[in-house]
Amino acid sequence: MSTQTSRSGARTGRSAARPAVAHLLEVEEVRRLTAEAVAITFTVPEHLRADYAFEAGQHVAVVGADGTRRPFSLCSSPASGRWQIGVKRLPGGAFSDAEVSRLRPGDRLEVLTPSGRFVAVPDPGRSARYVALAAGSGITPVLSIATALLEEEPGSQVTLICADRTAASAMFLDELHDLKDRFLSRLQLVHVLSREQGEVPLLSGRLDTARLDALLDVFVDRAEVDEWFLCGPQAMVTDLGEHLRRRGAAAVRSELFHAEVAPDSGPAPSTLGTGPASGDRACRVTVRLGGRSSELLLAPGGESVLDAAAVVRRDVPYACKGGVCGTCRARVVSGAVEMAANYALEPDEVAEGYVLTCQSRPTGGPVVLDYDA
Repeated sequence: MSTQTSRSGARTGRSAARPAVAHLLEVEEVRRLTAEAVAITFTVPEHLRADYAFEAGQHVAVVGADGTRRPFSLCSSPASGRWQIGVKRLPGGAFSDAEVSRLRPGDRLEVLTPSGRFVAVPDPGRSARYVALAAGSGITPVLSIATALLEEEPGSQVTLICADRTAASAMFLDELHDLKDRFLSRLQLVHVLSREQGEVPLLSGRLDTARLDALLDVFVDRAEVDEWFLCGPQAMVTDLGEHLRRRGAAAVRSELFHAEVAPDSGPAPSTLGTGPASGDRACRVTVRLGGRSSELLLAPGGESVLDAAAVVRRDVPYACKGGVCGTCRARVVSGAVEMAANYALEPDEVAEGYVLTCQSRPTGGPVVLDYDA
């Protein structure tokens, strides 16, 4: 997952950007959504509820039996008192396929506390118009966001455009229809199916820029939209987001579930911080986390700061290791690092010295990185 935002009064929920910590949680329910997806609900004990408090749109990372962390968005609304994620099966996936198929209520999984900045922070006194675009499993955070806005901003309206291959593959279809029934006058729900022909040609086919314009002409006056939320595959999110900005949209918030390009072909590397170049010498890196400092010695061009830190600090926060989810965010206090790819941090965060440590290698030192900042 990654978050990208173009803002004009957009609310980012920065107060929730604390390092994620793992705890064992009990599985309360495993419910089949489609042939390829399930919803998993966790029981959070009373003494951990403050740690797992979340904002609509955030995600948690689940640690699989192989030790790999995988991020999944919370699809429930914060007011519901439920911690539920949607998991879509990937054929051969060590967690989504092998482990989920054996998962039963009462099982315990290691789950990190919520993180992520693709969020909505409802304001009961606000009357706004929101449009959300979700493709495939991108509906999971968008469902949480739409529900929270409808429940907690009684003067606001939401248009939700969902793109799926077929009706049978659409995740949370019942929940979406229930939400529509609850908020008949304030929620517009539009389904676009790419591999299933319906009675309305506009609602059949790929959700590209031309189809989006046609849908907006029918359902929304884009000049009245205060904020946009996009989540799904990289190509869709990038193309539609750039298109909306070109057409004048000021507040576009987006999240990728994964980057579909290798880091070397992604965004140009960026160097952050100040300090002399390290050349061929190993660089000393100090990592601050949880009030403790750990020192590392990294060779030029070698492993990332995150990989090196994870060897000595089991509590180092991360999930995807692909520059997508933003869980491993830290601030460069001194020295300089180069970030190979960034699909998660907003421009103002980068300007303030924040980096994704899974993509960062020191270029000038000594380097001090603060996860607690």
